[in-house]
Amino acid sequence: MGLTIGVDVGGTKVAAGVVDDDGRILRDVRHPMPASDSAGAVAAIVRAVEDLRAEHEVEAIWIGAAGFIDVNRSMVLFAPNIAWRDEDIGADIAARVSVPVVVENDANAAAWAEWRYGAGRGETHLVLVTVGTGIGGGIVVDGKLYRGRFGVGAEVGHVLLVDGGRPCGCGQYGCWEQYASGKALLYEARLLAEADPEGSAVLRGMGDGTPAGIGGRHVTEAARQGDRVALTAFRTVGQALGTGLASLAAVLDPGVFVIGGGVSDAGELLLDPAREAYSRRLTGGGYRPHAAIRQAALGNDAGIVGAADLARTA
Repeated sequence: MGLTIGVDVGGTKVAAGVVDDDGRILRDVRHPMPASDSAGAVAAIVRAVEDLRAEHEVEAIWIGAAGFIDVNRSMVLFAPNIAWRDEDIGADIAARVSVPVVVENDANAAAWAEWRYGAGRGETHLVLVTVGTGIGGGIVVDGKLYRGRFGVGAEVGHVLLVDGGRPCGCGQYGCWEQYASGKALLYEARLLAEADPEGSAVLRGMGDGTPAGIGGRHVTEAARQGDRVALTAFRTVGQALGTGLASLAAVLDPGVFVIGGGVSDAGELLLDPAREAYSRRLTGGGYRPHAAIRQAALGNDAGIVGAADLARTA
């Protein structure tokens, strides 16, 4: 197959790119995503696709979107950040662009990209965990994405970590993403800053001087400068991440966990405590191989590259 288009649909923007068979993005575009308008969201995707097709002839389009995608990879059953509920987005877009269209979960697309071209290249069993505002996941086993019987597998962020714990947007309580995500990191940093003004001087200074003024990126920047509270917040969240990885390993036994998403940009600030907790919490850890835990390699391009490559190979 020749050139394909990968589309990465987010709550605030749609990013799309023309990708060749080496995983290189030849051209990409971005448009605002009107997340509260179902028809407007579809129109934004079509506009991005048509912008790219004006300069390149493509043979297929693969769309990665956060949410539950049906087993036929066309209908979005539920999208938490976009007003799509039981809508056949794939068929709608295909009718407008006259090119085959497949819809995929965005973390699945990113997992495929990391397996094909990134931190999981050469591995047979990979689990991608995206640590952003929430937690997403994708699983590749022997060259195939694991989607589950109904197409909605690998929603690892909603594994129960704390019985009766913090409320989650999914409607449950104590989900992993409430303790090991970017949202959790900010929660911990603000809580600790309230209790330790001296230890959070650098962190507070990056905002308006109050715990409420602390932003997500501030925590990473302050930790790199040695801020005590920011470092403690990373240790807390990193250990929660590693604990969840150990639970996944007990079921899936992967060769590698690839950690992506915006929070993974912090690198070893997050991964060091995650590895420590993983080793400590892994069932039978002294008698079995331990999966590698690596930072994702493709960054924000993973969704586009993975979606486009799936259009060519899946």
